[in-house]
Amino acid sequence: MTAAPLLEVKNLTRDYTLRKSEGFSRQTLRAVDDVSFSIPQGSVLGIVGESGCGKSTLARIVMALDRPTAGQVLLEGTSLFQLSAAELRRRRRDFQMVFQDPYGSLDPRHSVGRIIAEPLYLIGRASASRERVAEMLVSVGLKADDAKRYPHEFSGGQRQRIAIARALMTGPKLLVADEAVSALDLSVQAQILRLLMELKERNALTMLFISHNLGVIEEIADRVGVMYAGKLVELGATRDVLHHPQHAYTQRLLDAEPTLDMIGRRKRKA
Repeated sequence: MTAAPLLEVKNLTRDYTLRKSEGFSRQTLRAVDDVSFSIPQGSVLGIVGESGCGKSTLARIVMALDRPTAGQVLLEGTSLFQLSAAELRRRRRDFQMVFQDPYGSLDPRHSVGRIIAEPLYLIGRASASRERVAEMLVSVGLKADDAKRYPHEFSGGQRQRIAIARALMTGPKLLVADEAVSALDLSVQAQILRLLMELKERNALTMLFISHNLGVIEEIADRVGVMYAGKLVELGATRDVLHHPQHAYTQRLLDAEPTLDMIGRRKRKA
């Protein structure tokens, strides 16, 4: 029996107006073009494509950090863009994001403990217990005492672990990861991917995982969607899409990476 979809994206479109003052005659740029997909509970959908294809814009809309020009984002059947500001704020505990840059996404003025507790303040919770913060740090492979330290004292991989702990602080059902390992060395990428897969199983997470790297997508995603020029040009089981592509653009991506041994794991068979 197929699991019910936790997230549904329906006919999502996002247009931006380019003004003459920005060096353009007034015209519209379509960053996301009629994109639809769903993610069953407990599964991982990978979105792959080259820089500028619209995948990060898609992630921001799913997170309700940007509004679509048309279309819907439904979490457990509820349209996020039909919620009031107060309702959306309360609902944010159910969906959280891990950003690409583990250096820029952590406020250097705050301790790690304060950073990890931040999502609770944003949804209206007054405080987080030290025990909860310590539990989250240990869950991502750090030490409870690290709560007293500051971001500059950690490596890039450790900072991304802190960012993951922060994202999981509210006990979300959906985790959106936008190029969450692309700024890391290959060996560290592999460690963070293993951590995410362990946390997915432990916390029954559903994930939208965005990457330009086919090897990363192969490791973590159950299904993959390929984006090109704002459109979702191919969508299916990861093995089917990566080993038997149906769209010319997918084949072009594969040809650019003749092996999928991007993080020191298995290679794609010819």
